Amino acid sequence: MRLFIKSNDYLLWDVIEDGTYVPLKQDGEGKMVLKKKVEMSEEERKKIQVNDKALHMLFCSFGPDIYSKVSSIESAKEVWDTLETTYEGTNDVKETKIGILNLSYENFKMEPDETVSKMFDHFSTIVNGLKGFGEIIPEDKLVRKLLYSLPESWDGKRTAIIEAKNLKTLKLDELVGSLLTHEIMKQ
Repeated sequence: MRLFIKSNDYLLWDVIEDGTYVPLKQDGEGKMVLKKKVEMSEEERKKIQVNDKALHMLFCSFGPDIYSKVSSIESAKEVWDTLETTYEGTNDVKETKIGILNLSYENFKMEPDETVSKMFDHFSTIVNGLKGFGEIIPEDKLVRKLLYSLPESWDGKRTAIIEAKNLKTLKLDELVGSLLTHEIMKQ
């Protein structure tokens, strides 16, 4: 959803992340108070309208169940924060999920009866889960992790790849392609 909103208008995403613009003025006592609608400039009205556009985009993307939970909220940021808490959990829950994903990544091994495709699907699920929480692993580390997760029966192929390729520049999809080719040849 982030990408969809950013690709339509980056200002919408700014409002969702940072909150809506609040037009303020100083009253006679020096306190900051909310401007009345008639006191707002055209530019201030446009800044406020961005929140409404962001809300509209969010609301249009929800099904009835989600919409009913957030339809009364007037701030795009509050809607987003509510969704994050509802579907990703509190910070403690997020940290727990990240910990579990990191443990899954560290302990990742290809099962002896697993195909390369299944193994890569499982690996991608873990890596994408971490990425969703902002934990981005450099591609060269992913390549090494995948290579060293292969079972002993793949030692020859692993050694051949290590000797023939530069693991710092080898792309993950190239590695998987090579492993798939080897798997087909073994059959």
